[in-house]
Amino acid sequence: MFDKLEDIVMRYEDIMNELNEPGVADNQKRFRALMKEQSELTPIVEAFKEYKKNKQDIEDSLMMLSEESDEDMKEMLKEELAAAKKNVEAIEERLKILLLPKDPNDDKNVIVEIRAGAGGDEAALFAAQIYRMYVHYAEGRRWKVETMEVEEIGIGGMKSVTFMITGTGAYSVMKYESGVHRVQRVPETESGGRIHTSTITVAVMPEAEEVDVQIDEKDIRIDVMRASGNGGQCVNTTDSAVRLTHYPTGIVIYSQTEKSQLQNKEKAFALLRAKLYDMEQQKAHDAEAELRKSQIGTGDRSEKIRTYNFPQGRVTDHRINLTLYKLDKIINGDIQEILDACIAADQAAKLSRMGDE
Repeated sequence: MFDKLEDIVMRYEDIMNELNEPGVADNQKRFRALMKEQSELTPIVEAFKEYKKNKQDIEDSLMMLSEESDEDMKEMLKEELAAAKKNVEAIEERLKILLLPKDPNDDKNVIVEIRAGAGGDEAALFAAQIYRMYVHYAEGRRWKVETMEVEEIGIGGMKSVTFMITGTGAYSVMKYESGVHRVQRVPETESGGRIHTSTITVAVMPEAEEVDVQIDEKDIRIDVMRASGNGGQCVNTTDSAVRLTHYPTGIVIYSQTEKSQLQNKEKAFALLRAKLYDMEQQKAHDAEAELRKSQIGTGDRSEKIRTYNFPQGRVTDHRINLTLYKLDKIINGDIQEILDACIAADQAAKLSRMGDE
C-alpha cells in the first residue's frame, strides 16, 4: 500500500509541475484532464502527508520519553504518543478507502427510471411520491432535475417517470437506489382501513456520452408525431413528439416533454444511450456474479431493497439492516443518512474482499 502511495505522491508532483508551466492552459483538453486528476489525487496525498506527520510524532515522542526524567513531562509525552498512534490507525483506514478502485461512472450524471409495480393505482401514487422524494433530495444538493418521460394517471400518480439528475458525483450516491421499493400503508383509494402492500422499481443509470455507446443509424427508426396530454398550446398543434425504436434490442423511447422536436430528439437519444450502456454494464455484472453479490446497490433490479411502512413511520433498508423512524422526513427528501450507510457498507465489503485476496 505504501509503495502505491509513494507513486501517487510522485505523480501528484509531476501534475503540479506541469500545471505550473506557462501555456499549459493553451491545450484545454489536456488542462482539464490534469485538473481532474489533481482533484482526485489531492485527498490521498493530503491524508498520506498527515499519516507521515503522525508517524514522525510517534518517533519524536518515543525518543523524548527515553531521555526525559521529569514525571509530569513523561506523562504529557505519553498522552501525545497515544494520540498520534490513534491518529495513525484512523488515517490508515481512511487511506485504504481512498485507494479502493473507483467506479468510472461515479462522477457522471444519472438517469433515473421509476415504474409502478404491484398494487395498481396505489403503486402509481407511491411512484409519484418517490419521484418527488428524489427531486427534493437533488434540489437540496443543488443538482438540476429534468423530466424526460412521464406516464401519469388521473389521480396524481405515475405509471412511470424517467428523469435526469445533473450534478457532480450524482451517480456515486444515487446508484444505491436501484431496486424494488415497497410501501405498506392504508391506500387513499380504499375506505376499509386495510394495510396494503405495493411496489415500484427504480433503475439508476449513468448518463452515457456518445463515445461510451455507438449507435448505428441503420438500427434506429425515428417517428415524429403530435404530443398528447397536458402540455400547453403546442400540444396537438405541432409534430414535436419523438419516438425512437432501436431494432437490435426492441427498446422504444417516446419523448414529448419539450416544445421543440429537436429537444425531444436529443432527450430520446440520451435516454437510449443510457439504456444501452446500462445493458452492457448489467452483462458485465452478470459475468461477475459473486462480485455483484458482495456489493451494495449494484445488484439485481428485482431485489427488494427498502420498505416504507407508514403506520409505523419507519423506513427499513434490507441490504444493510438499517431501520429509521423518520419516514416523513425521508419521503420529503432527507435520504442522506441511508445513502451514507449504504456507501459505508459498500466500502466495508470491498475492504473485506481485498483482505481475503
